[in-house]
Amino acid sequence: MRIVFLGDVVGRAGRRVVLDNMPVLRREWALDCIIVNGENAAAGFGVTEGIVEDFLAAGADAVTLGNHSFDQRDALVFIERQKSLVRPANMPAGTPGRGAALVDTPTGKRVLVVNVMGRVFMDALDDPFVAVDRELEQCPLGRVCDAAVIDFHGEATSEKEAAGFYFDGRASLVIGTHTHVPTADYRILSGGTAYMSDAGMCGDYESVLGMKKDEPIRRFLQKTPGLRFEPAMNEATLSGLAVETDDATGLAVRVAAVRIGPHLEPSRPTFWET
Repeated sequence: MRIVFLGDVVGRAGRRVVLDNMPVLRREWALDCIIVNGENAAAGFGVTEGIVEDFLAAGADAVTLGNHSFDQRDALVFIERQKSLVRPANMPAGTPGRGAALVDTPTGKRVLVVNVMGRVFMDALDDPFVAVDRELEQCPLGRVCDAAVIDFHGEATSEKEAAGFYFDGRASLVIGTHTHVPTADYRILSGGTAYMSDAGMCGDYESVLGMKKDEPIRRFLQKTPGLRFEPAMNEATLSGLAVETDDATGLAVRVAAVRIGPHLEPSRPTFWET
């Protein structure tokens, strides 16, 4: 099975590069599943229903979220009807939406997509490890689903690495989001789970984490309130991870970084290139 996970989409520039590239990559790489983290897609803060529908129409099978899940207030309503939109599973009981989705892909595969948020330097939510355990127990890899992807939205690489090793052998992919910088540690762990500490962002890297540079820099220098952050609007780079799994086990057999665009060294899964 061929899966691509795309990191945090930031603003209009990020949306543009994702929407332009997804249909092409799906066709050229014969992808079974594309998952997009969209929690910064609406001007850097949350997501709108229209944006979710645009991602799905362009080829995404699921859209994950994070700490900005409900920055757009109408998300409290539309998240209930968007079955492929997944917010952190370790949010408090009663939070609208779902923390996991079992997605039926166009190629007939079933993919469990789980989203959780870390607790180190983040909001004090429920235990993310317990939340993922619960979802994997209900939908075990290789029996109920053909692949299981865990989006661990967190600040600390230590927490993400711990999650990778803890779920090794029970998930196809554990991938970090939130820090907007792609890490170089993508690999397959000893139990067969693909891992990367952070997928990076889909956005304009001539920025501070996707935002126009002047205001973030000013805040570091002056430590005073100022203008609202605004997404950078120049040409964006697509960042994420490509994973191929074994059809019999659902575990990873090949993995490669995906980086398409300016500012970062390009990277593509050459094992899928024709």
